[in-house]
Amino acid sequence: MVHHNSYLALGDSYTIGESVPLHESFPYQTVQLLRKQKLHFHAPEIVAKTGWTSFELAEHLLHTELNEQYDFVSLLIGVNNQYRGLTQKDFRTDLEFLLHKALHFSGLKPERVILLSIPDWGCTPFAKDRDPAAIREEIDAFNKCCSNEAKKNKVHFVNITDETRTYKNNLQAMSPDLLHYSGMIHAIWAERVAEIMMAQL
Repeated sequence: MVHHNSYLALGDSYTIGESVPLHESFPYQTVQLLRKQKLHFHAPEIVAKTGWTSFELAEHLLHTELNEQYDFVSLLIGVNNQYRGLTQKDFRTDLEFLLHKALHFSGLKPERVILLSIPDWGCTPFAKDRDPAAIREEIDAFNKCCSNEAKKNKVHFVNITDETRTYKNNLQAMSPDLLHYSGMIHAIWAERVAEIMMAQL
């Protein structure tokens, strides 16, 4: 029997790939890249919903039956906390819980847990009437919290934020709603995630 690796992707609209086809979301593209390397992977299991804050994701995980263990777990959360003006203190508490959950799902293998940074939606056409500098500052603060928690828990931290900023005003980088990202950007994230997974296999 060939062991097929399993991958659990936790998050919000960025994990689902809001307004791009499902197979273009970064968890699906990650698995496609790994399969091209002749690695056996099941389709990713995605627990994410557009609009979810860290608390809503945590709440959902408390009431959802998932497999006990996965070979890899990724987490990308926090943009809706920032969007709704929720505190960083609460975010840190939720993030601690979510990372412990992710570690638990990984069979306590921190090298198989990947935390991605929060993209800067202040650089999207959707935010044109907002204050991009204020959004940037808040996203940076939330991401500092992410990178600190990743260090503390010895999990991988992947910064995708800087990249989202370099694509400012590039419509090819955007999905049709001008707020989320296109398959092209998801492909970049997928490469970063696949690279980490390949190193573990």
